[in-house]
Amino acid sequence: MQTEPHILVVDDDQELRNLLSRFLRRHGLRVDVAADGEEMRRILGVTNIDLVILDRVMPGEDGLTLCRELRETSRIPIILLTLLGSDADRIRGLKMGADDYVQKPFNPQELLERIRAVLRRANELPPQNVLQKASVLRFEGWTLDRSRRRLESPAGVSVMLTDGEFDLLVAFAEHPQIVLSREQLLDLARGRSAIAFDRGIDMQVTRLRRKIEADPQQPRLIKTIRNKGYAFTPEVIGSAE
Repeated sequence: MQTEPHILVVDDDQELRNLLSRFLRRHGLRVDVAADGEEMRRILGVTNIDLVILDRVMPGEDGLTLCRELRETSRIPIILLTLLGSDADRIRGLKMGADDYVQKPFNPQELLERIRAVLRRANELPPQNVLQKASVLRFEGWTLDRSRRRLESPAGVSVMLTDGEFDLLVAFAEHPQIVLSREQLLDLARGRSAIAFDRGIDMQVTRLRRKIEADPQQPRLIKTIRNKGYAFTPEVIGSAE
């Protein structure tokens, strides 16, 4: 029985696909390749893939479009490859849901280590649950509407959140009563451009507490678990609307 991770390389450059697939296979990974989004969908429809390596710039559907599509339907890890090296482009890729971003040309050994790191983090994430498919999450009288990106207080007042705060609250509400490490929160919250470092998570939590806690100095909803991370304590109910 094969247990090694199964990687899908999506790139319109045939030479790169061939070189990368041979390299990864030599290091014990299973590899499929696709030249475009259509081939990617076909392979994903019939094969269990553990991680997708996705070219940022391709004819037709580009990597960002495919990344967003994958993230809307799956938590499969994604590494974007790109010739574009600006911070703005990297941040855009992360906002679309990519787990890592590697600039071309790259050292294949470095890419291999990044693949292993992303897979390791993915394996440490809590299992998926029904709350992740709900459009609206409710807790303690609060209403969190993901489709409208809106938070409403128990008094019916709309509370303004930054993108990072909203994504962090969604991550908490999807995994209630579970201790989440800072690294897990970074992976679960898709607005990682705003919370790029562990201490950034702490600051986001502090700001979020000011908006949803009755007493931010003695938080009841978001508890700090010493040396482990944070836990969202309320019972959360999910619904389609």
